[in-house]
Amino acid sequence: MKIVSPSLLLPLILTLALALSPTAPSYAASGNISQQQAVSIAQQVYPGRVLAVKRESAVYRVKTLSDNGEVRIIVIDASSGKVISGP
Repeated sequence: MKIVSPSLLLPLILTLALALSPTAPSYAASGNISQQQAVSIAQQVYPGRVLAVKRESAVYRVKTLSDNGEVRIIVIDASSGKVISGP
């Protein structure tokens, strides 16, 4: 049985809660989310200071710096606003 690190458990729970929440924002109706919306979504899941944001075709890549000095790149789907991947 593989044990999940406690430092990975909280972001996983937050990601699942946000994805499954009935009040989770849905951007599908508008077609695309803005850069600011991508930043907001990334910071909800992985809090930290934003270092950079890049739009690459169908995704936003949001680079953040956590309070403990960890650099993260969170990939957000530009049409739905869903978190595709994170650290």
